Amino acid sequence: MSIFSSILNRIFPQDHPANSGSGATVAPAAPPSATPASAPAATITPSTVAAEGSQPTAVPIPTVDVEGVLTKMQEGNGEQLNWRTSIVDLLKLLGLDSSLSARKELATELHYTGNTEDSASMNIWLHEEVMQKLAENGGKVPDDLKN
Repeated sequence: MSIFSSILNRIFPQDHPANSGSGATVAPAAPPSATPASAPAATITPSTVAAEGSQPTAVPIPTVDVEGVLTKMQEGNGEQLNWRTSIVDLLKLLGLDSSLSARKELATELHYTGNTEDSASMNIWLHEEVMQKLAENGGKVPDDLKN
């Protein structure tokens, strides 16, 4: 299991779509091309419009109050952790490995392009990216936690 999936599993309820394995969006997939470049353009008729309109609509992802969940976890934790700005403390609060090697692995997983030897810069980026990814997966994350 990826580190980011472990983060999702600790914050989101087990029945949340983000925990289904396919719900986590670490890297967005490129949308499939509707028609190959060499194919002729499709003709739109009233019947094709009606058929397209009858496709099922996407079910919205239930929202999880990330700040609320983490605040409640902090209240039950004897150690005072600064999870709002520190990726190390966030991982500790979630009961996950916060070692440098684990953070480097998470950076690779989330496609960090900076120097992983500059752990301060990497840590700042990781915290912002994790919060952004939580929001993308149905988490309600205040703007001040995303940047």
